[in-house]
Amino acid sequence: MENLGFLIISTFLLLFTTLLPYSSASTTRRFHFNVEWKKVTRLCHTKQLLTVNGQYPGPTVAVHEGDIVEIKVTNRIAHNTTIHWHGLRQYRTGWADGPAYITQCPIRSKQSYTYRFKVEDQRGTLLWHAHHSWQRASVYGAFIIYPRQPYPFSGSHIQSEIPIILGEWWNDDVDNVEKAMMKTGAGAKVSDAYTLNGLPGPLYPCSTKDTFTATVDAGKTYILRIINAALNNELFVAVANHTLTVVEVDAVYTKPVHTKAIMIAPGQTTTLLLRADQLSGGEFLIAATPYVTSVFPFNNSTTVGFIRYTGKTKPENSVNTRRRRRLTAMSTVAALPNMLDTKFATKFSDSIKSLGSAKYPCKVPTKIDKRVITTISLNLQDCPLNQTCDGYAGKRFFASMNNISFVRPPISILESYYKKQSKGVFSLDFPEKPPNRFDFTGVDPVSENMNTEFGTKLFEVEFGSRLEIVFQGTSFLNIENHPLHVHGHNFFVVGRGFGNFDPEKDPKRYNLVDPPERNTFAVPTGGWAAIRINADNPGVWFIHCHLEQHTSWGLAMGFIVKDGPLPSQTLLPPPHDLPQC
Repeated sequence: MENLGFLIISTFLLLFTTLLPYSSASTTRRFHFNVEWKKVTRLCHTKQLLTVNGQYPGPTVAVHEGDIVEIKVTNRIAHNTTIHWHGLRQYRTGWADGPAYITQCPIRSKQSYTYRFKVEDQRGTLLWHAHHSWQRASVYGAFIIYPRQPYPFSGSHIQSEIPIILGEWWNDDVDNVEKAMMKTGAGAKVSDAYTLNGLPGPLYPCSTKDTFTATVDAGKTYILRIINAALNNELFVAVANHTLTVVEVDAVYTKPVHTKAIMIAPGQTTTLLLRADQLSGGEFLIAATPYVTSVFPFNNSTTVGFIRYTGKTKPENSVNTRRRRRLTAMSTVAALPNMLDTKFATKFSDSIKSLGSAKYPCKVPTKIDKRVITTISLNLQDCPLNQTCDGYAGKRFFASMNNISFVRPPISILESYYKKQSKGVFSLDFPEKPPNRFDFTGVDPVSENMNTEFGTKLFEVEFGSRLEIVFQGTSFLNIENHPLHVHGHNFFVVGRGFGNFDPEKDPKRYNLVDPPERNTFAVPTGGWAAIRINADNPGVWFIHCHLEQHTSWGLAMGFIVKDGPLPSQTLLPPPHDLPQC
């Protein structure tokens, strides 16, 4: 029944988008989320899973550009919770952004909070997810913004759309996985499976029936909305025997890119066109497997689903169909890049460019008012006296930016800032350059002193500032890709490279014409990335690694954009039902 329910929802969504792809009028759209437990079985294992409205994945939020959105979230569990609308700018409505203790106190058990915001100048595929501890392992869903105008690609020929949400499944309680990691100082237990729309597929135990299948008609074109909601893994995705065309990333239109596969980091979205150019009656693999840059243990497995062409096929429950699926699943090596293929990941990332048309211009700042350079590091902390630590060399794993491991305060930073009561909550002394210069990506990974400092440190900019942030990777413990997410603003990835950032030479090679505009970007393994932001959204905004393990270890920071001079450039007052700590 659970799979049938998902099929009904998907079918409704396809019908809805086929009939109403565009809208010129805005309206108020209201939704109600109940955060609640539901018994779910995957991989021969039944457990109580945290869900929204009993759905896994959660319900799709479908709105139009310009709509006012109200989503009432009722917490029906014993733990606190929040919901983040990932990639929504939340212009002047930081109270609705969602990260616990950054822009709000959590929603307590048996209480409700209504997130109210307007969708402005955004269109495309985003996602929503819980933003409290590791709840987003199962509390997530698609957030789709339909445009007011026709698509700038072949919209008139699109048959319908297929949302594909990538996730991870743990047989264990994910809350206990996080608690064990923080208690022992070791790395987290890896997930037991990857999923497509909550279904692991036939390569996992007891999962042949839990396989995602989408039906297409030969000769038609479909939109694939790919969302990486996985907790701790970047993923390669491909559809066997098909060329995919990238037309949008993170709800921003791009120049078309034709590719056999994509790399997508947690928190990123990629909208693709799929031309159903195979013969009727065929069935083709959809596969996702991790892109690996870490020496830490990882889930070395692959999730698969199928694109099925209408026409003569044997019944879904036949022995022949199941055998064919198993044989098809064995061909994943041919469909996907190798797990260690940094060359492919780099080439794909470099191929993404903003559309940069007259209707959808690329508004990258060509000059800057401030540059912040920050290291992004994994750390080894000395084990406290009279304790046993299970990290490398008997120490504890942490992470940091400019050697500051972020600590969430006991109350909301945004509320403290708004009320001018920052004492004891946060400080505005985040270092705007590394405290010590060294060979960031060439240092010995284990022999150096890697102890970090701890604090809730932010930096502040004037409204309208043209801000550049350079994220510099390090080789502490190991070099690794880090997907960095910026709340409250899109940004332009003007430069990236391997090795150490050179502030004299590298800016001369920036792309200031059509750089990709994103809300989440994977800083290359053993390298750096430079982003530029038009800081025009007043409030407090979180920046963090979207590998949840790293965020728990402290790989995060925050910044404040001051109010502008005009009433329309100021943070709105807090809503009456804002949760209290």
